[in-house]
Amino acid sequence: MAKRRFLVTGALPYSNNKLHVGHITGAYLPADIYVRYLRSRGDDVRFICGSDDNGVAIEISARKENSTPAALADKYNTLQRAAFEGLGIHFDIYGGTHHPDFVEMHEKLSQDFFTSIHNNGHFVKKTTEQLYDPEARQFLPDRFVKGTCYHKLEDGSDCANPDATGDQCERCGNTIDPLQLINPLSTITSTTPERRETTHWYLKLDKFQGMLADWFSISSLDWRSIVTNFSMGAIKRGLPERAMTRDLTWGVPVPLDDPDAEGKVLYVWFDAPIGYVSFTARYCENNGGVWQDYKDWWQDPDCKIVHFIGEDNIVFHALIWPAMLLGTQYTAEEMEKLGSNYRPRTEKGYYQLPHNVVANAFLNIKFPGKDEEKISKSRGTAVWIDEYLKTFDPDPLRYYLTANAPESQRTVWSFEDFVERNNNELIATLGNFVNRWQKIVKEHFDRKVPSNERAEDMERELLETVRALPEAVGEDIEATRFKSALNRVMDGFRACNRYIDTREPWKTRKSDLELCAATVHCCIQAVRTLGVLIEPFLPFASEKIRVSMKVPVEQWTWMHATEELPVGHELGPVPEVLFKKLDMKDFEV
Repeated sequence: MAKRRFLVTGALPYSNNKLHVGHITGAYLPADIYVRYLRSRGDDVRFICGSDDNGVAIEISARKENSTPAALADKYNTLQRAAFEGLGIHFDIYGGTHHPDFVEMHEKLSQDFFTSIHNNGHFVKKTTEQLYDPEARQFLPDRFVKGTCYHKLEDGSDCANPDATGDQCERCGNTIDPLQLINPLSTITSTTPERRETTHWYLKLDKFQGMLADWFSISSLDWRSIVTNFSMGAIKRGLPERAMTRDLTWGVPVPLDDPDAEGKVLYVWFDAPIGYVSFTARYCENNGGVWQDYKDWWQDPDCKIVHFIGEDNIVFHALIWPAMLLGTQYTAEEMEKLGSNYRPRTEKGYYQLPHNVVANAFLNIKFPGKDEEKISKSRGTAVWIDEYLKTFDPDPLRYYLTANAPESQRTVWSFEDFVERNNNELIATLGNFVNRWQKIVKEHFDRKVPSNERAEDMERELLETVRALPEAVGEDIEATRFKSALNRVMDGFRACNRYIDTREPWKTRKSDLELCAATVHCCIQAVRTLGVLIEPFLPFASEKIRVSMKVPVEQWTWMHATEELPVGHELGPVPEVLFKKLDMKDFEV
């Protein structure tokens, strides 16, 4: 297989709270599955993430916790790292946009981005009215104000979400003009704000919409509809100019020699995606190179950039971020000449647009005896990762969040369903097959791969089925159909269980040892392949299987998945219990 280059990112979580299952299924688990598969295939991959430390959300949380933004960001950055590691989600680097180890690099590259886009003529300086809290004596950007959403839903009805914030409505996903919020309130003092004039720099998104539409028509044919439908709908409605600076003190200072820029910072959703770039630069510097080596990943058309996000981030990653990247490629005059035609700069030295933006919808939650509801950090209606990992293993969670992933529409976390799938699928199907022949191979074949001289059509057919799976599963993963890919692997285990039920080696070990040997041989070869294919989804179980197969790590890959273990190959120890049985009593709340 040809070796390819990928840079994969997970959306930067705000460093103002712990991680819950909605976060994991939304962006990070699918990204990890994708990265594990690519690496197993032999591709060259960098997996980049870190915390989003700037902006209003951090300031609000710091006030609530009687802390400072810096202390709060450091606290939750540490907790987030631990949660990811506990789930087996390993980034090449996990930074923080205001973390002491990253802030200097991040501010430099963020300011370079802003300056480049500004010099290319894509900003307009405007003095407008904005909401102001006279009691708090400050303007109210983004989440410092909330009110009722004024947007219409696809069916023409009012969204009317009463908890829309000044940057985005989480119910309908649309961006928000704070001045249009119905009954706005300051989230600082709960008072009704007044309008006052202030000056900011607006990105002329309307000038990019034709080129973005053309880019979508070329690049997004195999993207998820949740991304393309939202983005093309927003383009059709028209992209408004959007302020990329804020009246705040916590953030990246606006790099302009202009009195009106004094005391202002970059909009958090301007500098947040640049965190992917600045963290890559720091990674390069930390791993034997210089920070400028980030260009080998971000400015090389041969490197595919893939972003994994939740549905609430679509507008930023599929519209604003690509517009920013185009703004560094072309001057306003050049774009005027090109019109609506997307002409990517394919030579090295220019930032490349994403190869794919992969989004999942929201995951709701249903507690025992209660109605389905939205996961809420503020109300505590969530399954927190750090709490889960204190008692339970990571693989069952990874399995459930993939099998139940909201890839095209919202799904529900149900404790009953989680327990049932663990017991009736992971244990009864996967774990059961891996263990059903272990005693036989130990007692009758000295834990060595036995002869397959008596193999018949049944054995050959099963192995043909299993050995066709790497290509099919790989195609699903490449297309970000992770639920389908996982189900294919589980179908392989189901086929194996049907096979062993028919062959009954626990009987033939006494009546026909040669047929028993061929049966066990077939089971071993099937598990050798399926164990590799399950690794992106269930890495902890896969590792236990690998050890029990006594296969070197470098041969436990997609490229080697269909290689047979030779007759006489000595197996490792009987594998540890792969999955523990769960009971609803374990989740009494």
